[in-house]
Amino acid sequence: MGLFELLLLSVGLAMDAFAVSICKGLAAKKITKKEYLLCGIWFGAFQGMMPLIGYLVGSGFERLINIIAPWVAFALLSLIGGNMIREALSPDEEVAPGFDVKTMFVMAVATSIDALAVGVTFVAVPVEIFDSGRLINVIFAVIVIGVITFAISMAGVRIGSVFGNRYRSGSEIMGGTILIFIGFRSLITHLDSSRTLSDSETIFGMLIPLLGTLLGSALIYAKKNGLSDTLRAILAGCGSGIMLSMAVWGMIEPAVSGLIREKGRGILPVMLFFCLGVAFQIILDSTVPHTHVYSDITEGLKSGLAPEIKVMLTEVIHHIPEGIALGSIYAAHFMETKWVSSSIALVLAIAMALQNIPEAIYVSFPIRETGTGTGKAFFMGVVSGVPIPLLGIITVVLVVLFPAILPYIMAAAGGALIYTTVEEIPQISAGKDNDKGTLAFVIGFAIVMFSIKGTVL
Repeated sequence: MGLFELLLLSVGLAMDAFAVSICKGLAAKKITKKEYLLCGIWFGAFQGMMPLIGYLVGSGFERLINIIAPWVAFALLSLIGGNMIREALSPDEEVAPGFDVKTMFVMAVATSIDALAVGVTFVAVPVEIFDSGRLINVIFAVIVIGVITFAISMAGVRIGSVFGNRYRSGSEIMGGTILIFIGFRSLITHLDSSRTLSDSETIFGMLIPLLGTLLGSALIYAKKNGLSDTLRAILAGCGSGIMLSMAVWGMIEPAVSGLIREKGRGILPVMLFFCLGVAFQIILDSTVPHTHVYSDITEGLKSGLAPEIKVMLTEVIHHIPEGIALGSIYAAHFMETKWVSSSIALVLAIAMALQNIPEAIYVSFPIRETGTGTGKAFFMGVVSGVPIPLLGIITVVLVVLFPAILPYIMAAAGGALIYTTVEEIPQISAGKDNDKGTLAFVIGFAIVMFSIKGTVL
């Protein structure tokens, strides 16, 4: 576990304390600097102490844990993260008022129990920040966890006193999602004999699009009303232009270069896998139950799934080829493939993050408008973006293990991206003159094209 993952883990663990701190700020009539410090010290100290205890206890079973190390880490982090999400979606629990020792002790223990289990995973997934003993690295890790929790808890009290309780569920969902992702990454890294995922750039790149999804979903807490037809058309056009540009210049054009210029093969294999990618997306579109909310069209097999699930699945289908595309380009970056620009991976990751902001909005806002709670609507928006990092990691591992498939996967991903982009444009944009949306489409396409191809000027 490197520094970047440690910081992510620290933020994820701090979300429970953050949520309780918001409620403490909400319950208090008047907040002083003393209350800010009390919350920060109590929650930060216990959040840092518990992982150390968990590590020391787990070290006694190190031999047993190492046999099943990645599975232990995956199971514990997934259970903790899933429980955080479950609590966020359940009715709000009362938080005891006051900042006395007894109250704060109970709250600090309750919010740091998860950190105790995470400390056990430090045996399975060692912290590797310094080139020194394992215990030194663990001590540094628990200090980082404690300091970040301290700062976030203080901020939570302030937010609670100013904005109220509406950010609580969102923070717990975000924390749970981060922990589940880290657990999944630990498992995949163990199964990855190529050690690709030891590269921090790859992991960071997989997370960039998810940050866009989180931001788009979080806007539901800041904006009470839905989107106007004009704004929706502009966002849809810009996002579609970005997607089409990624498909053409980020996937298909490099695939042509790889097969024709490097391998001496014709255009036929590119066309074939392009069509296979389109066929794959058509199969998803015709079998997975999903609802395009702005056109009120439901597609896929008949199902008794809840309406909000079908809304979410619309963007899940959309994000599947994005994850494959991102994974293939980061695999090319890791392998230093000559026919793929060295800067293209980061450009595509950022482009996906930008177009994921409105796509998350298309999930969270319509779901909330049906009467669903804000926390659940936020959660659905976040989940819709999870396929990108998960499929990205899987694709990276597959391509690095079997490099010859890279241009074919890129061609297929390009076909799938173009199909889902063109298929979704009229479903999202306004049902009237769409000049503004069309202009936004052209701008989005041009920006990504220049970002990708501008390196050859």
